[in-house]
Amino acid sequence: MRLVLLLTLFLGTACTWVKLAPDADQVRLATQAEVAGCKQAGITTVSVKADVASFARNSAQVQTELETLARNEAVKLKGDTIVPATAMKDGE
Repeated sequence: MRLVLLLTLFLGTACTWVKLAPDADQVRLATQAEVAGCKQAGITTVSVKADVASFARNSAQVQTELETLARNEAVKLKGDTIVPATAMKDGE
């Protein structure tokens, strides 16, 4: 039973819980330099769980979920590009 529970926890850390909103697939990820001449539509902060039951989640998966959340927010703001303001740390 303990092995099954641990396996479930490990498998669960690789799953994504964040779904892409309609039209969010059209939002691109860019750098500060690439958007130097653009108008800022807004600022948002996104976060996800970086660990589950004391187990660290896959950092690439956490990064993907943060980008997905940011793309979803960009659609709400009528934006077409997202630019990370800081490096990812602890799911933010």
